[in-house]
Amino acid sequence: MKILIPSTPATGHLNPLLAIARILIGDGHEVAFLTGSAFRERIESSGAAFFALPPSADFDPGDISSVVPGLKNTTPGLGWIRAAFEHVFVDAIPAQHHGLQQSLRSFPADVIVGNDMFLGALPMLLQLRRQRKPIVLCGTSVLHWPREDGAPNFLGLPPATTAEQRAKYGVLAREFEAAVDRPVIDRANHLLTILGASRVATPLFETIVKFADAALQLSIPSFEFPREMPSSVHFVGTPPIIPGQVPLPPWADELDGSRKVVLVTQGTVANHNFGLLVAPTLAALANEPDVLVVATAGGRPIEAIPGPIPSNARVASFLPFEWLLPRVNVLLTNGGYGTVNQAMSFGIPLVTAGLTEDKADVNARVAWSGVGIDLATNEPTPEALRKAVRTVLDRPSYGLRAAELAREFARIDTRSEILRIINQVVAGKERKPRARAVADSRTRQIASQ
Repeated sequence: MKILIPSTPATGHLNPLLAIARILIGDGHEVAFLTGSAFRERIESSGAAFFALPPSADFDPGDISSVVPGLKNTTPGLGWIRAAFEHVFVDAIPAQHHGLQQSLRSFPADVIVGNDMFLGALPMLLQLRRQRKPIVLCGTSVLHWPREDGAPNFLGLPPATTAEQRAKYGVLAREFEAAVDRPVIDRANHLLTILGASRVATPLFETIVKFADAALQLSIPSFEFPREMPSSVHFVGTPPIIPGQVPLPPWADELDGSRKVVLVTQGTVANHNFGLLVAPTLAALANEPDVLVVATAGGRPIEAIPGPIPSNARVASFLPFEWLLPRVNVLLTNGGYGTVNQAMSFGIPLVTAGLTEDKADVNARVAWSGVGIDLATNEPTPEALRKAVRTVLDRPSYGLRAAELAREFARIDTRSEILRIINQVVAGKERKPRARAVADSRTRQIASQ
């Protein structure tokens, strides 16, 4: 088959799609990407063809401020979420849509396999199924679907356990709808109307999941809040890490098991200020003799990490995760979805601290699932970090839960599941969603079904 993979030009969205492309190419399919120019070399070296997004949607993933000036200095909250939704995702709809149509003219794909936050697919998804290409979307973030307790997504709220909590969530949901969902939907509908597409009535990322022919959630059921969801949603585990992307560091032999290894990373987006997590972690654990701290700068120079590097720390711009993760005892992260799921698949417990993008929701699931501690802040103190790391290292319950989730990942044949579902969609065997329960979800009706 010919398979077109459109992606938001952000590393956390693209990396799992590159891993999926590797599976597809290995199965004999012809793959092309539509995404940002910054990724051309990586994509072409993978054996896939490359199409650049139109200039207005082709932003630098390392400089989000070029899309939304001032966003990186904005306090997390409803204003931050609305600005990110509107300027990073919604405003890109026309250019992404035109890029998708142009790519399909040059590369007549049998199926589109994109990430679930690529809103340029919306105009096609809103067409009748017989009028468009089959579309499979990959969940590179938490599952965007209504919650049974009424809580809005993106606020990092755990499942409600009391009537009082549900009532509070109801208030927050109304505030979120007024401040974020309604203006974002209105902005999107204005652009969709200009494109001659149908209008939407539900939050955009939920709409994407609702109308996709299949949604591949790159995680496991035990890491998702229980609720009813469409039968088109499939938990497929996390794609294998592409090996050999960077060489081993010169200090590789020091990870010999003589000390506990704590890996700290701020990912590739929220890493403009290493004073938020990396530097305080290095300071917090500098006097822990049984710990070796490994820090990755997510592609930035290590000189950007402020303060002295303690004697028990090793730093690098990039690290080969396929080599590193089996040697890690605790991952300390601001909460990138792909990184968290990769860690869990290796049985690594976590300490998380991050509130921007989707990180509050990811980190809430870390605490709820029992696989780690969520500090629920963007700026943890060294004292809080040291206490949390020591708790996760010294209490067996976190490691045992991480091992349990790793076994759940191992029971999923991710490669086979991805190939099976895509083939079923192309053959027309995937049907539009009926609600089904996941985990211990209580039965309820979903209004948008």
